[in-house]
Amino acid sequence: MVTIPPEPPSPSSEPHRARQVAESFGSDPQRYDRTRPRYPQALADRVMDASPGTEVLDVGIGTGVSALPFRERGCRVLGVEPDERMAELARQRGFAIEVASFEEWHAGGRTFDAVISGQAWHWVGPVVGAAKAAELLRPGGRLAVFWNVFQPPPDLAAAFAGVYRQVLPGSPFFRVAVPGMDAYSGLFGMAVDGIRAAGAFGEPERWKFGWERAYTKDEWLEQVPTFGGHSNLPAGKLDELLAGIGAAIDAVGGRFTMWYTAVVLSAGVQSRAA
Repeated sequence: MVTIPPEPPSPSSEPHRARQVAESFGSDPQRYDRTRPRYPQALADRVMDASPGTEVLDVGIGTGVSALPFRERGCRVLGVEPDERMAELARQRGFAIEVASFEEWHAGGRTFDAVISGQAWHWVGPVVGAAKAAELLRPGGRLAVFWNVFQPPPDLAAAFAGVYRQVLPGSPFFRVAVPGMDAYSGLFGMAVDGIRAAGAFGEPERWKFGWERAYTKDEWLEQVPTFGGHSNLPAGKLDELLAGIGAAIDAVGGRFTMWYTAVVLSAGVQSRAA
């Protein structure tokens, strides 16, 4: 999904510094929870097959969407989430949640078999986050950060981009309106660089899991306001944007299939010297 900041935060162009965008998702947590795509069970299975046990820390757990396939696998998941509004929905799902940013969170001596983060790792300082994850992992433990990258059918992708250009001329929003893999390459690169710079992991691996979902017009339009930064748009502009996107979907019959690729960047923690 689009959780990329609409503008590079000045001066560093690092997403984790775009706090206004990062904190916007909790403005309507029920909508976020209801509409955001889930993750394939195969993703969680592969992460846990490479981990030494079933104790999982989910960084930026949000409403619990990212943790669901891990619980289905039989894991015990602890979530760290900076937004109390999002955390409350995750608690209602039965997850244990501690409210804090990952950088400021205190583990109290606890360790984990896997540290995961779904659609949220770019809101964490990449080197600081990776180094902290390494400290929290047991021997053989694994860091796995992942994103759902979506790609509409080509004609609809072009129509969506055209709507963004018309409604928000000069805005960089249209570049992330229909991202595909290229739009996420910067996030992937920062995550990999952070893992390498932490100096505590083996070489990161990239795993991909393709899946798809059919959407009606109404289902897609309900999700659009949850994209990064969209809730900060003036109400009139958001309404105009939704009308244009809705017209584009109507033009292809009122429904379409979205192609997703869940991309995982994963690395095992190296053994510590005695």
